[in-house]
Amino acid sequence: MYSSCSLLQRLVWFPFLALVATQLLFIRNVSSLNLTNEYLHHKCLVSEGKYKPGSKYEYILNDYIRFLAAGNFRSGSMHMTSGLKPNAVTILYQCSGDSYNSKCRSCYAAGISGLRRRCPRNKGGIIWFDQCFVEITSISVIDFNISKINYENNFPLHNPNRVSGNIKSFNNETMALLKELALKANNKDNMDNGKMALYASGEKRVGTKKVYAMVQCMRDLVKPKMCKECLESIIKEFPECCDGKQGGRILGTSCDFRYELYPFLRTSDSKTV
Repeated sequence: MYSSCSLLQRLVWFPFLALVATQLLFIRNVSSLNLTNEYLHHKCLVSEGKYKPGSKYEYILNDYIRFLAAGNFRSGSMHMTSGLKPNAVTILYQCSGDSYNSKCRSCYAAGISGLRRRCPRNKGGIIWFDQCFVEITSISVIDFNISKINYENNFPLHNPNRVSGNIKSFNNETMALLKELALKANNKDNMDNGKMALYASGEKRVGTKKVYAMVQCMRDLVKPKMCKECLESIIKEFPECCDGKQGGRILGTSCDFRYELYPFLRTSDSKTV
């Protein structure tokens, strides 16, 4: 038999433990629904050199950064370029399909801050977060070969844990889901703000597991035909990057994909098809 003191302690601890459990569940749900904006990767484009403090390049760069920051971020994608050498400045960003508007604005700000910290005074750099990527370059959009997909800056990430069961079946079914989403992303009926969304997300039962996935292309520079080609290409890299992994993604500046065994998109904002 418990003493009255022991019983009282247990009664006090029970609601406390329940509160802790509720908070932990909330934190887990926040994380899985991509409400955080985790830093993923960056690349300083050192071949483009550095700019000097007080230079015309710095003036144009800061001016463009402020101009884009004042936008509404409704489309989730934008680029600006001066197009004038030797002080050509291009800034572009692409937010995840479930992270437009205020979430996109916050991610853009984090991207600019992150590039300045990780690639100080570099004329070129790219940074990826959960909700967006931001690129700054001294190459103007006029000089971009827009008919060519950029695969040079692709970067794979994966969960270190492997799935249990039939690995081959898991790989095949997950790739099939990604291919299906790639087709939906390029569907002419999949529109957003008057433009093709070039984004799709979905889920699929694979054995006893449920796989959640998304695919996306850079809307502001990539044409629909190129989007399809880009997604098909990176999905082919699945066996090398993600073989049997519980989650994985390929980051890029032309297109990307991600899959997990938990829901990671905000369903209220998601353009799931």
